[in-house]
Amino acid sequence: MKKINHLKIGKKTIKIEARGLDKLAKSIGSEFNDVCNKLLQTKGKIITLGIGKSGHIAKKVSATFSSTGSPSNFINAAEALHGDIGGINKIDKVLIFSHSGESKEIIDLLPYLRNLGCDFFSITGSKDSVIAKNSNINIDTGISEEACPLDLAPTTSTTASLALGDAIAVALLEAKKFKADDFAKSHPGGRLGKRLILTVEDVMKKGKELPIVLPTDSLGKTLIEISSKGLGVALIIDKSKLKGIFTDGDLRRALNTKIGVLEVPISKLMSKKVKTIIYSSLATEAIKIMQQNEIYSLVVVDQNKQLKGLIRMHDLVEAGLI
Repeated sequence: MKKINHLKIGKKTIKIEARGLDKLAKSIGSEFNDVCNKLLQTKGKIITLGIGKSGHIAKKVSATFSSTGSPSNFINAAEALHGDIGGINKIDKVLIFSHSGESKEIIDLLPYLRNLGCDFFSITGSKDSVIAKNSNINIDTGISEEACPLDLAPTTSTTASLALGDAIAVALLEAKKFKADDFAKSHPGGRLGKRLILTVEDVMKKGKELPIVLPTDSLGKTLIEISSKGLGVALIIDKSKLKGIFTDGDLRRALNTKIGVLEVPISKLMSKKVKTIIYSSLATEAIKIMQQNEIYSLVVVDQNKQLKGLIRMHDLVEAGLI
């Protein structure tokens, strides 16, 4: 049996699909702008419609629309014929995905969409197809070669349709001036959402959790406070003002230079230059500051430099941000 070079086939497939995308980028014109402008005007949702492999692409594009500021629903064309089409309203805009442009299930829906009065646009592989000719606006992918050696399995054509859908989503995103904060609102779960939403205040230790000592307290008393709170540092506070911080690094230096050091006032051993962060900052900003300064904790303050809490790298890890 002849040995198959999978890597060679894989690279050939990618090159064929890349050529298809390059051709698409050069061929799309004003019709792309027209579709984007119409979608921006919708007072309802963007409904993506498809069946088979094109249906899978339509479903993914719908999800991208929804997560980037353009509310959207996907409807399978076959299911639409049996009731799901009731989810389409006159104020919606419909974006149809069909490489052949001849999918019977979609063609059967066109009279209903027309009677409903909503605009519908299509992405097809033939501008002469029934669906393309009956659409308000059609974008032709121009894909004539599938990566499949049998020229049967949708490969290059689905890649092109997905790229067009993503291109439309990004165009709408920029037109709406969609920002990272907006993206976070629709992605509250997982690391991505947390990195865009969680503030220092959400993660920090505060109140009775904080290891606090007076400048006059001894090193021995400070170590007891550190041990009891389990945060690895102590904050030195005098009359509600932050005077310094005592870390494991300070402890090592103290033990290397002092005899009877346990009785020394902590004010003589603490670090007076304290790295701080405003409590309302994004937690990811704390990560950045710690990494840049090669430290593992930051004192959290308000705009008036009043103590609010303490945030550690360990807290950020536990919050799923690292």
